[in-house]
Amino acid sequence: MNSGKTALVNHLIDRLPDDYKVFYINLRGRFISNYDDFIKVLFDVEREARYERIKKFLKPVAAVLPESYNGIPIPKDTFLKLFKEKEVEDAFVYIETVLRAFYESGRSPVLIIDELQVIGDMKIDGHLIYKLFNFFVRLTKELHLAHVFVISSDSLFIERVYSEAMLKGRCRYLLVDDFDYDTTAAFLKGHDITCEDMQVTWEYCGGKPVCLVELINSRNREEKAKEMFTFGTGELETRLKLVKELGDEIMIGSKRCDVHYEKLVSTLKMFVSREEIGMNEVDEVSKRYLVKENILFVDPLTAMMKPQSQLDLSAIRKVVGIA
Repeated sequence: MNSGKTALVNHLIDRLPDDYKVFYINLRGRFISNYDDFIKVLFDVEREARYERIKKFLKPVAAVLPESYNGIPIPKDTFLKLFKEKEVEDAFVYIETVLRAFYESGRSPVLIIDELQVIGDMKIDGHLIYKLFNFFVRLTKELHLAHVFVISSDSLFIERVYSEAMLKGRCRYLLVDDFDYDTTAAFLKGHDITCEDMQVTWEYCGGKPVCLVELINSRNREEKAKEMFTFGTGELETRLKLVKELGDEIMIGSKRCDVHYEKLVSTLKMFVSREEIGMNEVDEVSKRYLVKENILFVDPLTAMMKPQSQLDLSAIRKVVGIA
């Protein structure tokens, strides 16, 4: 769900105690299609100027790096060896060694990988994603060396990994959701929001933080709310119109599947009288397409689907009445 997960994580990183060492890897916008690409984004190659410090760090010394690090630090020659050998297990062994160095020196390593769905279908002797999660389980449940957080805005990816990677009982699923009504009211209370503005805000935007900030910064809040609603409605109308007139398709595994306009509309009409539906109440193609287009969101723990926001719900209810 698009509710500010990355901003929340960065906020938490800034407030961690000094005895935590963060390794943050953001895959957003990165093109990863093979082992070489994966290794490049996983590691931060240390140049000659810092090579001696990294050698000392592995003895271990925990104070040689910033409190938050974008990638796992690695000397250039070691990186090139991993790059040449193309053995993903070697990369895992190196990461484990680095994290153990911090752990044994009294620091608590925190490994954060943002937008992990980027490598969802990548294969290196089998699906890489399952090897990664087995490695994460080893780091946390078996060795107790680190805290590992995996972040994704792709709810179908989370649902798939949660069910297929055998993570039940081995991880905690944390939903970063929109604010509820009371939290929204409390958030807006200090920003000169009238009761009338509050009702308009909730009707059009619900508790989505990015929308609330836009309204707070707007001189005419009711006009801004209606503008966002009109924009959201137009986006949905255009998306459905394109499918109706030109068709569309999505990949499910290795199979290319046609998207059907009538089935999309039928799915969306369920939200006229309901705020959420069971994810197995609709056909798989429509479900995946609507989630992929950020119209719907799947909660893997409840097996329910709902619109991405109150704004999306309102737009759906308006559009399907005329679709």
